[in-house]
Amino acid sequence: MANEITNEANDRRLDPFDRLARQFFGNYPSTFNDKVLRTDIKEREHDYVVAIDVPGIEKKDIHLNYDNDTLSISVRKDSFGDHEDKDGNLLMSERHYGRMSRSYRLPNVDSSSITAKNDNGILTITLPKRADSAASHIEIE
Repeated sequence: MANEITNEANDRRLDPFDRLARQFFGNYPSTFNDKVLRTDIKEREHDYVVAIDVPGIEKKDIHLNYDNDTLSISVRKDSFGDHEDKDGNLLMSERHYGRMSRSYRLPNVDSSSITAKNDNGILTITLPKRADSAASHIEIE
């Protein structure tokens, strides 16, 4: 069983598509990298809605900030996992510790009205837009 776990990890390293993705993207965040906060951003008439995948991350480990037209999020995740066989023999024990952060430029936000909700591992942030001044014609003297 332990050899199967090791072989599975090695198979991924030898996979030509995985190798190509690593060579092409290197250390840049990409959809191939599991340390990226996957995000959907919708711009609507009166607000922006940002949905970020944060599965298994507790509220206390999420920090949000809006400053200079930029929404910033940082998260910390510490996890521990054991993998045992049917007899209770420990075959593998994994620990993951890490921090991730992203920033998004979202202009004209009423920062005093921003709301955030974490529901089933999806953090949804609603950023209402500031009311714009009415457009007006300017005469040239």
